[in-house]
Amino acid sequence: MGNLLWLVIVALFVFWLLGLVFKIGGGFIHIILVVAAIVLILQLITGRRSV
Repeated sequence: MGNLLWLVIVALFVFWLLGLVFKIGGGFIHIILVVAAIVLILQLITGRRSV
């Protein structure tokens, strides 16, 4: 599951960069990137827990 989270974060970062370069996506990609950053920070703070 952790690898999937990193894959999503990297993909969102790449799409965000493409959105900045080609001026597409509007504010939506920025909101998604902020959500992904919050999830990443929470994942790093809480560490690995078994559910």
